Amino acid sequence: MRQSILVLLLAYLTTTLAFTSFPTAFRPTSTRLHAGESDKEGGAAIAKPKVGVKIDTVTTQKSKQVQKRKSKGSDPISRREDDFEDAPMFKVLLIGDESYDQAHVVERMCEIMEDMDENHAATVYKQAQQGGAAMCGKYPLEHAEMYKEQLVRSDPMIYSDVEEENK
Repeated sequence: MRQSILVLLLAYLTTTLAFTSFPTAFRPTSTRLHAGESDKEGGAAIAKPKVGVKIDTVTTQKSKQVQKRKSKGSDPISRREDDFEDAPMFKVLLIGDESYDQAHVVERMCEIMEDMDENHAATVYKQAQQGGAAMCGKYPLEHAEMYKEQLVRSDPMIYSDVEEENK
């Protein structure tokens, strides 16, 4: 019994000591950076390096080189001109309906379309009621679709359509 206790105690100690680090193996040493009582002059001077360091700065200049162009005197130099096409324009059409209130339609058209005043909106409204549809204006596709959507979302709804200008 005694032997088994000693064996267990010895096994416990060896495993405990195997995974334990001892701080006595490494002790950092400190260096005094201040002058003590014996250093009345402030301590030793900072040492200068014995090896000299030489720094050279090299500056180079760039020069322009003229490239000679071979061309005949009779041949004109043709430059490429970009041909820009205008964005296709679309008509926003107000569709006439008997259930419209003129004041509401004129007000909403002036709010939604920046270039429309009350007189023009009233004229468009009257033309739409007489002819079934009237053109509000010509706009790029994205603007025309946005105006149409905003008119449809009005309460009460105002019917409109977008049509290509050249149709």
